[in-house]
Amino acid sequence: MIEFQNVTKRYGKITALRDFSITIDRPGIYCLLGRNGAGKTTLLKAIAGHIAASSGTVMVNGKAAGMLAMPGNVHFVEMGAAQFNIRLTGLFNAAAEINPAFDTGFALKMARRFRLDLKKRYRQLSFGMKAMAGTLIALSSGKDILILDEPVLGFDPVMRKTFYELLQESCDAKPRTVVVSTHIIDEIAKIAERLIIIDRGQLKLYCDMNEVDEKAYSVTGPAEYVKAATDGLRVIGETRAGGFLSRHIYDARIETSGNYSVASLGLQDFFIGLVGGEKEAM
Repeated sequence: MIEFQNVTKRYGKITALRDFSITIDRPGIYCLLGRNGAGKTTLLKAIAGHIAASSGTVMVNGKAAGMLAMPGNVHFVEMGAAQFNIRLTGLFNAAAEINPAFDTGFALKMARRFRLDLKKRYRQLSFGMKAMAGTLIALSSGKDILILDEPVLGFDPVMRKTFYELLQESCDAKPRTVVVSTHIIDEIAKIAERLIIIDRGQLKLYCDMNEVDEKAYSVTGPAEYVKAATDGLRVIGETRAGGFLSRHIYDARIETSGNYSVASLGLQDFFIGLVGGEKEAM
């Protein structure tokens, strides 16, 4: 379990998290979204104990987490983090020596699946391959909580697809809590089970992905009919083209009629509407 109780984190005059509270109490893949500077990386580092809260409490499995008490069951992968400049086989073996729960066989199997050259030293790898090596170490760690900060940064589309498949397979084989921060939003929506959105250091939304699927939609048609149909609903964005209006809604779903159409809203459009400023239905 991960629990933030009224956590505030300041860096000088900048407040990265502000009175932030959340409880993550079951295994699954959690998608963490927020604009640049919203506090995502601060949140992830606080879970791993890499930073200390200015006030409030961060608890991981019932114990306070912090720089003097880093949780042993958390593996944090930060893109760009340095690794020993040794061959990948040596890197995996070193991880196994440090962590007896490390699954070397799984790491080697997945490295071959991603066509990683096991004979190359770490610094000889491309940026994307370095990121994949770090991610494989995390997925092979045996830890109960994995924190992945922009894990697909530098991946090509084929690598991203394979990564998501690997992440899903890994969690199916060993249920765990995985928190993934990403800017490639609609792709993570295919495997994420719960959604966390933060904005300006505060929790904006925390819900099951099923709720977003059910309640996030667009209503499109002649402006007068769309306005009448969405009156009183939670409108999170809209676009106009001539006399036509498309409104993005996060509320109880309405049915399509002969005067307007109703369609599901992608996670990216939903996120943009939610953090970009909601509108009042008029």
